[in-house]
Amino acid sequence: MKQPLANILPVAPTPFHADGRVDEDGMRRVIDCMIDQGVDAICILANYSEQFLLSDDERTLLMRLSLEHAAGRVPVIVTTSHFSTEIATQRAKAAQSMGASMIMMMPPYHGTGLSAAPQGIFEHFEAVSNAISIPIMVQDAPLSGVTLTVDLLARMAREIENVSYFKIECPFAADKLAALIEAAGAHIDGPFDGEEAVTLLADLDAGATGTMTSAMFPEKIRPIVTHYLAGDKQAALEQWQKCLPLINHENRQCGLRAAKAVFKEGGVIKSDYVRHPLKPMTVRTRSRLIELARDLDVMALNWDK
Repeated sequence: MKQPLANILPVAPTPFHADGRVDEDGMRRVIDCMIDQGVDAICILANYSEQFLLSDDERTLLMRLSLEHAAGRVPVIVTTSHFSTEIATQRAKAAQSMGASMIMMMPPYHGTGLSAAPQGIFEHFEAVSNAISIPIMVQDAPLSGVTLTVDLLARMAREIENVSYFKIECPFAADKLAALIEAAGAHIDGPFDGEEAVTLLADLDAGATGTMTSAMFPEKIRPIVTHYLAGDKQAALEQWQKCLPLINHENRQCGLRAAKAVFKEGGVIKSDYVRHPLKPMTVRTRSRLIELARDLDVMALNWDK
């Protein structure tokens, strides 16, 4: 990449048929819809892609399919997290060989009671970095149960060659972003937030240059970032206020099911099936989601019409 990635890099949902099989054509349509939404990159195989419910063979299939179908139209970020350093390294090498522009990794964890010490985390990322030549985004999320201190993250940015992007989505993300940028800003190409942009304004105030949301409505969230970075903070605030009811409903009530529901409603995919033990949304929650999405006239609802 000639220029650092910024603005919005959403996570692609993984579509399944109603019987739970991977929907390959649906995955291609997801990629096409996201490109039409004006995203700056697409992230695949992330937590919001149900990566923890995919077999290794399915991961390889989806990675190859997505990268081939994107065909360089936008950069593709591949999530390669695993507790095993060896497996995380193998996944990263495979992603690069297929054309990924970046990988994203969480720290090694396997439940809240099994995680690496800070030096082990550093060595985990260092080993992956030594095996590839594309950037690494560190995902700092509560899901892992691992505390990544600012000192550790800053050390990784300074000392590990390819660690140059950070997705901070833990509590008090803005303060952590600000502290990280102060400690190692010269070594960071992309300080990002997550959590469906629910704290985006505060995180932009702290120095974030982009967000990694779901794929539900990036065309509405992206202007928040672009207005802010262009110096028009009032326009950014007004756009965030428009988006916030839908952002909040997704973040607090729906989770990864929201993008699938909206994509199905708009004909992007045929089924919004989520794999067990995840459960479908209630009719009540889904109805409110679609109503809020229609009020905002999100692109995915009309993409196939």
